[in-house]
Amino acid sequence: MGSTEQWVTIAAVLLGALTTHLTTYAMERQRKKHELVTRWDGKKLEAYEGYVDSVRACIFLAVHLYECREGLRERDRTDQEMLAEMSEAGRLRGRAFERIMLLAGDDVVEAAHELNAVALQVDWQATGKVDGTLEDWRERNRAAFRAINNFHEEARVDLGVDGRLSGEKHPERDLLLPAARREDDRTAT
Repeated sequence: MGSTEQWVTIAAVLLGALTTHLTTYAMERQRKKHELVTRWDGKKLEAYEGYVDSVRACIFLAVHLYECREGLRERDRTDQEMLAEMSEAGRLRGRAFERIMLLAGDDVVEAAHELNAVALQVDWQATGKVDGTLEDWRERNRAAFRAINNFHEEARVDLGVDGRLSGEKHPERDLLLPAARREDDRTAT
């Protein structure tokens, strides 16, 4: 074997080693990148779930207070107790929102800002900070649940979940409300 053949063999071995090293490096880098994305997606999902849960808890507490104040529900606690519970739930909603600010993409953050704004309108009418009729109250709640659905849509896109929550297969739904009481029903009881 001549020296030229030896140099060609050495060059082929070095080229093979370099190619193997570069391929292994690229695959390892891709694997670590995938692990990081998967880890952050899990954290995002937890944050999105916790945020929506805290918003809904605040809305349900506001509904309870509003219905008690308006005589639509029998009072089981004082206003001060319900306000304290709402205040704590609002604090937890704020903490959950901060997680959204840290983890979410721009569109999810904007959807969360919108959701906060409409959810606060529900709180404010329940506590008497803003006036409104029963129809205003219902419209504020409708707006809150539309904003929750919008938040869900943006979160799904951010997480890469296929499908949509709106459209032909999923038409917009209204609040589930009892039938309005008639005047003669109220006087009969």
